[in-house]
Amino acid sequence: MSEVLNVEEIFGSKVFTLGKMRERLPKSVYKEVKKIIDHGGELSLATADVVAKAMKDWAIENGATHYTHWFQPLTGITAEKHDAFVTHPDEYGKMIMEFSGKELIKGEPDASSFPSGGLRATFEARGYTAWDITSPAFLKEDATGVILCIPTAFCSYKGEALDKKTPLLRSMEAVSTQALRIVRLFGNTEATKVVASVGPEQEYFLVDRDKYLKREDLIFAGRTLFGAPAPKGQELEDHYFGTIRERIGSFMKDLNIELWKLGVTAKTQHNEVAPAQHELAPIYETANIAVDHNQLVMETMKKVAGRHGMTCLLHEKPFAGVNGSGKHNNWSLGTDNGVNLLDPGDTPNENIQFLLVLACILKAVDTHADLLRQSASDVGNDHRLGANEAPPAIISVFLGEQLEDVVKQLVETGDATHSIQGGKLLTGVSTLPDLDKDATDRNRTSPFAFTGNKFEFRMVGSADSIASPNTTLNAIVAEAFCEAADILEKADDFDIAVHDLIKKYLTEHQRIIFNGNGYSEEWVEEAARRGLPNIKSMVEASETLTTEKSIKLFEKFGIFTKAELESREEVLYETYSKTINIEALTMVDMAKKQYIPAVMEYTRTLADTVLAVKSAGADATVQTTVLKSISEKLAEAQAAETALEDKLAEAAGIEDPKKLAFFYKDVVHTAMDDLRTPVDELEMMVDKKVWPVPTYGDLIFEV
Repeated sequence: MSEVLNVEEIFGSKVFTLGKMRERLPKSVYKEVKKIIDHGGELSLATADVVAKAMKDWAIENGATHYTHWFQPLTGITAEKHDAFVTHPDEYGKMIMEFSGKELIKGEPDASSFPSGGLRATFEARGYTAWDITSPAFLKEDATGVILCIPTAFCSYKGEALDKKTPLLRSMEAVSTQALRIVRLFGNTEATKVVASVGPEQEYFLVDRDKYLKREDLIFAGRTLFGAPAPKGQELEDHYFGTIRERIGSFMKDLNIELWKLGVTAKTQHNEVAPAQHELAPIYETANIAVDHNQLVMETMKKVAGRHGMTCLLHEKPFAGVNGSGKHNNWSLGTDNGVNLLDPGDTPNENIQFLLVLACILKAVDTHADLLRQSASDVGNDHRLGANEAPPAIISVFLGEQLEDVVKQLVETGDATHSIQGGKLLTGVSTLPDLDKDATDRNRTSPFAFTGNKFEFRMVGSADSIASPNTTLNAIVAEAFCEAADILEKADDFDIAVHDLIKKYLTEHQRIIFNGNGYSEEWVEEAARRGLPNIKSMVEASETLTTEKSIKLFEKFGIFTKAELESREEVLYETYSKTINIEALTMVDMAKKQYIPAVMEYTRTLADTVLAVKSAGADATVQTTVLKSISEKLAEAQAAETALEDKLAEAAGIEDPKKLAFFYKDVVHTAMDDLRTPVDELEMMVDKKVWPVPTYGDLIFEV
């Protein structure tokens, strides 16, 4: 019998939690730390020294030898530089392990090679990391040893944000400040802040590591750049929620244990739609902690997969023709005295605070649909959005029948006198209970769907950081709350003013509401008629960061400066170009060194067969036809490979980042598709024994 796992005992065992602080810190120091976590402020250096010593002692007791300021640069992943706790030995040669408050609060990682989008010149190397006291320190353990990781923000010598964390924290403060103004209007005087909570569902693929290492495209690009479909895909829908195979189950068990130790509330696991695809979902957490934990989830998935002889693929579209991977970003707002601002209650038509919050969010999403679309854009997501497996690239909001009916009443008559109720679901089986039915169904095609007491932003890519979407969500909602509060705080009659404002916002922004099939061509036409933006690619979305509207929004709440926004736009263009360039070079390499030589060798064998059959006096029509067909496709592949190299040479001469990104999107990407087509067709024609790489069937059905 396997050892019984005590989840309560191991949960958070690798985290320097508030509970551990309370045990290890003097009462006065703990109170100061807790006050700053809850309400902001700065630790005194003396207090920081006490915290640092307690943190170091706990880490060393758990085997730590080094610490690192763990931060999230504009690469979208995490970064760390390890420093040992060791100091200069004393006069007797004894090593003393030390960690000061100054080292805890501030670090200088240099980090000059991270993307900055022109915020720093190459010679401007100094950068600073600052402790995010609201996100707990934790221990990472691998072949390097045990490392104390301190979550931090990262900024330049001049104070510009060079990371994903700093703007997120700024946006959380902005939405809290403005949301507090709203709840104060409704008489809530006890709340001191409003917290943005996030629960990101993480989709991923697992493939056998030995097969992965035979695919250059998976190694360098994270996705298959070539590959014909297997005879079976996902059409039987038998993998979704299906029985979890033992090898995968063993991985999931170890993954959960690792995450629970790190304080990650891994809750749900299941097989996803595509073969070899799976999902993990946590419980909701404060936005910045959710962002940190999602990075840990992705890192841990990769690490644990390796232990099980597998590789975890987080790319949004690792395999053409089957379901891609996303990351549903469940977002909500709640006061620190327990009020969920997105809870409609049993009668939402009577819940005026909820209706105002809802109207403000609809206004925010409609006004800044372009920014919200941009926040979920990355290179891999271009393969997924709008492909009838994920939300379309058009932003719309699903409210469901109940809320849509309430909105309709308010818009048409000015009053909402009733709400559609859920009723009972009759199972028709005497031994099964009748079930309470929700007042509305769900809509999997909606990019921004209301799901009971939260909004589910379904566009986010599986490999992407969730920092950017949540920064944008917080920012645009903060603006809407601010504008509403500015009006209502001056009103002579609040009840009339709030009623009129809700009706005004819903009337002006009802175009963003869509409860139908987001995959249909009719919706594309209808969205155009409504004037909703349809931004189809990452490159087109990037410029929305620096519109006059966006700059005004972000600067108003101190989330981004104009320079920071311009830098991020440039980083996005550079990232796109570099990514597509790597993919194209990989395709050229594979075509020249693997596919074309393998097919040439096969055609030689076929030619020998034709000659042998003819010399035997038999009919060689079949052999000749096959040889001719394969030779024609081989010639197509050779021509396409040469054309792709020519386009890459042309790209090398373009200096403007934006023009280069569009060239890669419109020209190089097309040339890549032109090369893939004949190679994939050859895969269906050539003897599997001579095909140089594992096929889709090998990769997604043999794990």
